[in-house]
Amino acid sequence: MGKSIQTQVRRRFDKDTRAIQTSRAPKTMRRRSLGNSGLEVAPLAFGGNVFGWTVNERTSFRLLDAFVAAGFNLIDTADAYSRFAPGNRGGESETIIGKWLKQGGRRDKVIIATKVGLEMGPHRKGLSKAYILRAAEDSLKRLQTGYLDLYQSHRDDPDTSLDETLQAYAQLMEQGKVRAIGASNYRADRLSYALALRRRHGLPRYECLQMEYNLYDRAEYEETLEPVCIENGLGVLSYFSLASGFLTGKYQSAADVANKARGDFVKKYLNERGFRILNALDQVAKRLNATPAQVALAWLIARRTVTAPIASATSLAQLKELIGATTLELDEASMGLLNRASDGLG
Repeated sequence: MGKSIQTQVRRRFDKDTRAIQTSRAPKTMRRRSLGNSGLEVAPLAFGGNVFGWTVNERTSFRLLDAFVAAGFNLIDTADAYSRFAPGNRGGESETIIGKWLKQGGRRDKVIIATKVGLEMGPHRKGLSKAYILRAAEDSLKRLQTGYLDLYQSHRDDPDTSLDETLQAYAQLMEQGKVRAIGASNYRADRLSYALALRRRHGLPRYECLQMEYNLYDRAEYEETLEPVCIENGLGVLSYFSLASGFLTGKYQSAADVANKARGDFVKKYLNERGFRILNALDQVAKRLNATPAQVALAWLIARRTVTAPIASATSLAQLKELIGATTLELDEASMGLLNRASDGLG
């Protein structure tokens, strides 16, 4: 019986993988430059925070295989993923990605982006030079690779000077261990200062910003950070692109989020403005024969400053849906409806 069930599961996975491959993004899809880093990425990034949390190793491998087979290349993770999950210590996501890379023939097909700075244990956090150099070696070991394509400061460290942080990255880049660097969760003034330091002292430049940004969470990015990114030609990677799943439409009440892995993240969206956005997503989705999730991602992809939204999938069916967003073109009426529904900039 066990073997029969395994065979059925395998056949279902193989069928779903073939479906993803046949619905891959068109050959005309252009990769986008990530700032001035020289890195070229497809307009959708896979969020590796689910690996070792809501997705086991075997399914992670299949998701990554299907993602790359469909023509996509940016995989985003962090050393702290997924330390927040009960029983985890951190490094689980990088470890799974490393095992997948170790199978061979994959490293030159993908852009591996990871992060440093969140707490990994006693005296293991922040952006001091000594800690970054140590954490980079740990990430390289877990990822089983000789270099990181994109190394990002996970969160600003007020206890460490920005020039010390950038000096650490300079050393890693000189050693060939890091190709480009980025900032995540930085305020506009701190990001601007880091960029100014680069110009004055010849230090490496943050080439991209990773921020929480979606149809609901717009204010901080659009009002303060987007102008900095435009002025300096930075790439932008949006996380929580689907507002922790809220923009898929599957969470309509407090009962829907009870006992769910992302429940605590979703509660803040259950209000009049959130439901107005869901209604607009439904209208556009029906008009374009798409899903609300695809429309929400297509809105981000259409934003001129967004290089790639980051989104996670826990099944091949979900991944196929996400990939479908990259071929969805929103007309002016659809963009207008979505923008009006999300006015108020949460």
